[in-house]
Amino acid sequence: MSDSPPAPDVDAANITEIADGVWVIPDRRVPLVPNIGIIEGETSVLVVDTGMGPINGARVFEAAHEKARGRPLILTTTHFHPEHAFGAQAFVGNAHTICNRAQLDEFRDKGQAYVEMFRTFGPAVAHALEGVELTEPDETYDGAAHTLDLGGRRVQLLTWGLAHTRGDQVVFLPEERILFAGDLVEERIFPIYPYFPPEDADVDGSRWIDVLRELEALEPEQVVVGHGDVGGVGVISTAREYHQLLRRRTLELAADGLDADETVARLEPEIQAAYEGWEQPEWVAFGIRSFHATRAIDRLR
Repeated sequence: MSDSPPAPDVDAANITEIADGVWVIPDRRVPLVPNIGIIEGETSVLVVDTGMGPINGARVFEAAHEKARGRPLILTTTHFHPEHAFGAQAFVGNAHTICNRAQLDEFRDKGQAYVEMFRTFGPAVAHALEGVELTEPDETYDGAAHTLDLGGRRVQLLTWGLAHTRGDQVVFLPEERILFAGDLVEERIFPIYPYFPPEDADVDGSRWIDVLRELEALEPEQVVVGHGDVGGVGVISTAREYHQLLRRRTLELAADGLDADETVARLEPEIQAAYEGWEQPEWVAFGIRSFHATRAIDRLR
């Protein structure tokens, strides 16, 4: 029996309609598989995220094409990480792609390096990335918000800048109160602090907490997280409380004179015990090191 993780394959067989014309291809709690959205309007259909690599991108395209029934497709991505955006080549010539400019800038700066890094994550991930082509969006927008009219359905693309990445973007349906949160929110999974290497760590945990407050203020009734099960606004609150606890305890230990390694050794088991049953515990140490590096004690609240 193999202990290898499952392949990061998108499986559209269990696509689920969470509201009229709003579909989720669930991640099945498989690492490096995101929850993917398909949002129907009268005149066009929006796809949220692609899965990793050309094969997964093609699977998502086929699922969206089936739902579209001839309506034009629009693709957006929540951030530049490979499992969310590196299947976009399947949509070239078949959809209009759009995202925020900060996401494109980070994609240009780091995309190829992330391909090479992810290829080291095992044969299944390397296979998913075979033949990947890094494709840029047709359109970008500046500022904090952009509204799409899908025909009888309004969708807001919202961004607050640096948090989990430099260019996190959420997708919000204001009338239906549905939020596609990307990796700003995960459910019973320790949040990913992409902290490699530290000198290139475009993540800000304190800003992340602020953004989660903004997401709570949207008062969504359904939250499609980046990874994990669809929930309500409480899934955002739980994520915020985790980051706040991690920050508070890290800064307390740093103030007591513990260096980063000592803080990880002391705090990691405490946090894992407090969130027993959460998946991917390896990310706890990355979060501790991120907060320890900033040591922004004046921002503690």
